[in-house]
Amino acid sequence: MVVLALQSGAAATAAPAPTPGASTHTLGAMAVPFTASARAHAVKAAQDAAGATAHTLGLGAQEKLVVRDVVKDADGTVHTRYERTYAGLPVLGGDLVTHVAKSGHLKSVTKATTARISVPTTSAAVTAASAKKSALKAADTAKQSVSTSRKVIWAAGAKPALAYESVVKGVQADGTPSEMHVITNATTGKEIYSYQAIDTDTGTGSSQYSGTVSLGTTASASGGWDLIDGGRGGHKTYDLGGGTNGTGALFHDADDTWGDGTVNNRQTAAVDAAYGAAVTWDFYKAAFNRNGIAGDGRAAYSRVHYGNSYVNAFWDDSCFCMTYGDGSNNADPLTALDVAGHEMSHGLTAATAGLNYRGESGGLNEATSDIFGTAVEWYANNSSDKGDYLIGEKIDINGDGTPLRYMDKPSKDGGSADYWSRKVGRLDVHYSSGVANHFFYLLSEGSGAKTINGVNYNSPTYDGSTVTGIGRDKAVQIWYKALTTYFTSTTSYADARTGTLQAAADLYGSGSAEYKAVAAAWTAVNVK
Repeated sequence: MVVLALQSGAAATAAPAPTPGASTHTLGAMAVPFTASARAHAVKAAQDAAGATAHTLGLGAQEKLVVRDVVKDADGTVHTRYERTYAGLPVLGGDLVTHVAKSGHLKSVTKATTARISVPTTSAAVTAASAKKSALKAADTAKQSVSTSRKVIWAAGAKPALAYESVVKGVQADGTPSEMHVITNATTGKEIYSYQAIDTDTGTGSSQYSGTVSLGTTASASGGWDLIDGGRGGHKTYDLGGGTNGTGALFHDADDTWGDGTVNNRQTAAVDAAYGAAVTWDFYKAAFNRNGIAGDGRAAYSRVHYGNSYVNAFWDDSCFCMTYGDGSNNADPLTALDVAGHEMSHGLTAATAGLNYRGESGGLNEATSDIFGTAVEWYANNSSDKGDYLIGEKIDINGDGTPLRYMDKPSKDGGSADYWSRKVGRLDVHYSSGVANHFFYLLSEGSGAKTINGVNYNSPTYDGSTVTGIGRDKAVQIWYKALTTYFTSTTSYADARTGTLQAAADLYGSGSAEYKAVAAAWTAVNVK
């Protein structure tokens, strides 16, 4: 029995009513939204019980659990996400989620690894200085330096190993900041794993997409208004003025009328950035009753006019912020709505499953951002940028009006995978994401040729089967449920199938049409 104080404490607001057409199962399995203080109380209560939980799970004497997040469903089920330590060292790839019924009964546990966490010694044969040197060589970026290096247990592989995690900061070839995490075996000195922690979406520029929009602003004590959205956690929008460090200057205006729709006015990019942040916040609130990206009521912040002719945009979890370049020749700021939704959703993934940004888990990380970026665009219902299943269609990355990625047939971009194969995990994460993007489109809309919101699609299947969609809203609910309660840092495509099926069973029932559609959509992309 794992009894959490949350079940009788930590007040939370009522669960939302189910969306039109949703199964009656939805209400009980949907997460109850926490206030910031209630969430903090829930996390503390779970941490107080962590020792008993570790004992119940049969963890070793040197293992301890550290609470990362707590999600409570309307039916009383509590999902608690933990990181692990071993002999005081962080265990990378050792995260797990417990699923506890209202009665206190442990229903199941989702683990990033099933291996027993144990190493012969925590004394390293390789020095920290040697690990730092190896990390610098592996990172291969400009202006690089090792900001941190710590001893860890690497558990994401077949066998847990003592290792060093070094964080190398520098600059990538296109000017994007680099935060490369390099895992070095502390016994052999060989690199085990590495990943880039700055999540980007590359393009060649973007127009001003959204027309006239409402913005959240705050009256300044000195007169005029600041671009601070007090209704959404205090989101702030800054002008970097071509710089690449710090926050720059907070946008201020005398009459609360911002921008003019052209790049000649520096406020225009800020309008699009602030609007994208607001719509993303509102979407999470409306769809999932989530209180901000991290679920704690805290706003991210946005920076525009980064660098010179920088054709990229990126999310950086270390600053909990979104950054936009101005595009080629500083003529097309990358402030498109689906780009904002995509990048900020990397923050959601970081706060929940923490999917490793490499291999199949990296593809799922990217696909999650594509899925929610797409959902944000549909939610906005903006006549200047209508909802579709195209990623970055306004950016014109190819110079011919074609989008960055396609969800109905990902291979149309020339690199993405339509279906799973053993080679998928070796692709760049923006291409391995195609399998999950294709799954999401099929689950939402089904296979075959059709026109949706003025766009023509024709989605094939691996086995020639016909898939009937359940609608985008239900597909989004299933993916979110799986991400926040069943995915872990090492989730593979096979694991994602298992997690989304469990999410569909929670939300709609194991015998439901929705459950069967999830199974059919995964089979249609060759994940069995």
